[in-house]
Amino acid sequence: MSPQPEGIHAANVAGWFAAHVPGISLPLTFTLIAGGRSNLTFRVEDAGGRAWALRRPPIHHVLPTAHDMVREHRLMHALGPAGIPVPRTVGLCTDEAVNERPFFVMEFVEGHIVRSAPEAEKAFDEKTRRAVGDHMADTLAALHDVDPDAVGLGDLGRHEGYIERQLKRWRGQYEQMQVEGIDHGDLVERVSDELSRRVPVQQRTSVVHGDYRMDNVVLSDDGAVRAILDWEICTLGDPLADIGLLMVYWAEPSDSMAVLGLSPTTAPGFSSRAQVMERYAAASDLDLSGIGYYTAFGYWKLACILQGVYARYVAGAGAGDQGSVSGYPDQVARLAEMAAEALEATP
Repeated sequence: MSPQPEGIHAANVAGWFAAHVPGISLPLTFTLIAGGRSNLTFRVEDAGGRAWALRRPPIHHVLPTAHDMVREHRLMHALGPAGIPVPRTVGLCTDEAVNERPFFVMEFVEGHIVRSAPEAEKAFDEKTRRAVGDHMADTLAALHDVDPDAVGLGDLGRHEGYIERQLKRWRGQYEQMQVEGIDHGDLVERVSDELSRRVPVQQRTSVVHGDYRMDNVVLSDDGAVRAILDWEICTLGDPLADIGLLMVYWAEPSDSMAVLGLSPTTAPGFSSRAQVMERYAAASDLDLSGIGYYTAFGYWKLACILQGVYARYVAGAGAGDQGSVSGYPDQVARLAEMAAEALEATP
């Protein structure tokens, strides 16, 4: 019998499945899905070939306000009936005697999760790659158009002051997640101070995903969004933060640095950043003239996130996923520099 992945108490979780999932056929197999850098996602398959996805927090170095399974489950459960493409939730377990941490189970949505340009070229022809940008922009605009009160999420977070809260939160987490021997000087803090000084007026309160990018969605063969994944940092706030961060990840072939490696959108055929923003603007009533600020904020936030991911991996939170993070300290510094450059270019 192959060993169970770290982070799964197989007998206990199988017992939970037997009690909560009708028609389950034991035994179960558990496979860590590579690519997750925070909450851990496992593919669970029963003896009959049915599959689900199980989400649980990291194993070590868990911050007190992060990795909330109850919150992530609640979001997906509320947004599905509103027409937002999310996996159907199956159940939530908050009894830590079962698997040491809360976890939830959802349907396993089949499709393409694209993390690199070679994967994009293998999955889609050039015409379909162009359609991906349109579908992702339309889907994001639809999410931002959801009335939080109407779907029972009006109390998910404060409605105003989103950017100010985010700046405080991510700066605090950056400062908590220092790693011995890694020093970025005061660059991250200086960019934070400038972002705080220039916060735009929030146009609307929306459900903000917080990490909307191509490898956090499942795409169909025709490039449509079948499911949005990874809702762990979603809250209420300024929707332009999502489009700004999408621009950070939506690399173009001419970029000097593709975030986290060879970005899928550097493959031939993908829409440009300007085209994705144009498509989003056509589906939304928001003013995008100040998007430069939100792109700068996206670079800075990603720097803080990568610092936390690196610290967790140094502490052993990868559950056996040996994906390389050795280059993250340099990327943190470069992202902070790109945030500063974007701010300088923004009136």
